[in-house]
Amino acid sequence: MIKAGIIGATGYTGVELVRLLGGHPGVRLEEASSHSYAGQPFSGVYPDKTDLVDLVLSEQDAPGIMARNDVVFLALPHGHGVSVARAGLAANTPVIDLGADFRFADRGIYEQWYGVEHTGEDILPHARYCLPEINRQEVPGTRIVGNPGCYPTSVILGLAPLLEEKLVDPTTLVIDSKSGVSGAGRKTSLTTHFAEVNDSVSAYGLGTHRHTPEIEGQLGKIWGGDIRVSFTPHLMPMTRGILSTMVVGTMPGVTEDRMRNAFEERYREEPFVHLLAPGVYPKTRWVYGSNHCQINLKLDERTGRVIVVSVIDNLVKGAAGQAIQNMNLLFGQPETAGLEGMPLVP
Repeated sequence: MIKAGIIGATGYTGVELVRLLGGHPGVRLEEASSHSYAGQPFSGVYPDKTDLVDLVLSEQDAPGIMARNDVVFLALPHGHGVSVARAGLAANTPVIDLGADFRFADRGIYEQWYGVEHTGEDILPHARYCLPEINRQEVPGTRIVGNPGCYPTSVILGLAPLLEEKLVDPTTLVIDSKSGVSGAGRKTSLTTHFAEVNDSVSAYGLGTHRHTPEIEGQLGKIWGGDIRVSFTPHLMPMTRGILSTMVVGTMPGVTEDRMRNAFEERYREEPFVHLLAPGVYPKTRWVYGSNHCQINLKLDERTGRVIVVSVIDNLVKGAAGQAIQNMNLLFGQPETAGLEGMPLVP
């Protein structure tokens, strides 16, 4: 059994890790730490886990946690992962960071968009950005896994086949994404207060959202050149889910059938990515609570643009589920282990 620890276990991605690892046949969750709730039973913070999770939350003693576990998940805000990952390297314990600290090889990009100093330039060479469907070959042997962001996951999976086959013109790419409030984390704020979010939709981070360079960098690698996008996220009055709509001009002569074939071939063997039947467009409800991504597309022949719609659960495929996919790859487990659950409908 793989012994796993979670640092930052009481946020929304942390509790999702607890839920999913609890059903993993090859993992034993040894410990979970919390800065705010150390010494309390996990079920005291999340009463839905009563009699299901018997862990007592520990202090965030990174060296000790690394020494006692085979793998450690970091569910921490950006800017807090470097010192913990350094402890993992010292203990030879692989770390999977669900934050943003290891999503960029260039610390300058991180500092520009996240507004904090990156103090881990010396350990960045040990880190790899790992979105399994795109670059799973880089996961085995990685000491620090940079788990992708939620918005980028929905966007990259929705565009990769078109960019790989050079079927679209990425200079025309516009991305509209909508997310549930759990993406903002568990800490209360006016922005995510019920009275502010309910019965309302709002755009935010126009031209400045921190996931923009991650989207551009990863799409650029797939395309083989620089890409700049217009990315606008929106906050929706729902708990979970991301729906991303990408609009991009097609190359001359490209048909909808050709694009559908690219998706079918690209994701034929992928257990978590699904192209829906023509005319059936995905809803966030259809992937709720699961590690699945659903996609569909429509060619607007009048404008010469293709419209791609992609949905994921931001806390699962967009965070904890994808992290467990990466752990499975690290340890030679079946990639679907612990993630076979179907979506919750209704």
